[in-house]
Amino acid sequence: MKAKVTGKVISQSCIAPGIYDLRIETDLAQDAHAGQFVGVFTKDASTLLPRPISICGVSDDKKSIRLVYRVAGKGTDEFSGLEEGDEVKLLGVLGNGYDIEKLSSIRTSAPSRVLLLGGGIGIPPMLQLARELSAAGVKVISVMGYRDDRTFLLDEFTAYSDTYVATEDGSLGTKGNVLDAVRENGIEFDCICACGPMPMLRAIKTFAGEKKAFISLEERMACGVGACLGCVVKTGEVNHHSHVNNARICTDGPVFEASEVEI
Repeated sequence: MKAKVTGKVISQSCIAPGIYDLRIETDLAQDAHAGQFVGVFTKDASTLLPRPISICGVSDDKKSIRLVYRVAGKGTDEFSGLEEGDEVKLLGVLGNGYDIEKLSSIRTSAPSRVLLLGGGIGIPPMLQLARELSAAGVKVISVMGYRDDRTFLLDEFTAYSDTYVATEDGSLGTKGNVLDAVRENGIEFDCICACGPMPMLRAIKTFAGEKKAFISLEERMACGVGACLGCVVKTGEVNHHSHVNNARICTDGPVFEASEVEI
């Protein structure tokens, strides 16, 4: 059940241009999992809705969460000024994340081989997923895509997975996108989990073919709580709330099986 709580900032650092790593002590960590997100409130009393930010990590003791985000507007610019000891209002835990048990059972070999594909600011939520899958005994292969060699978080994936990188400018790893890196390295897998910009997710849906792909559509979320209806996506099944072929990414997702949504 989601709740509005007050968290305390443990630390914050800038890990790449415009990218911040924020760690918050909060009881929400007890129920947080890969693919979910929290709403972070600004101090502006006239702003009723929080900013949705995906969960990058959960501490071992389940007492804090890690948010890695890009400054993209007034709200996230305010968050970048948070310092140790500051209080921050949070709403969570929100969204339906990745089903670790289901991913562990999709296999043509033992153990399951799950390919994680992350692009840009879609990379942070893949880190907690790599950690949870690895703990479940899954073989994890991570391919992360960046614009250049400023590869935030990349080194942390190596603790949980075989790790590859693609850069748009070719300064590191494969020149091109994450699918170029998959092809270049001959990576074999049983299913895909992905988060990133919409063109990347569309390409992954086609690339997956008959194999299952689970994609996080968090890029399209606005309020994060289902109020603004700005994140509606067409689906193959009738939604049991609206009785139409639509789903709200923030409440019904953000993770969907690629074959079930029109993107």
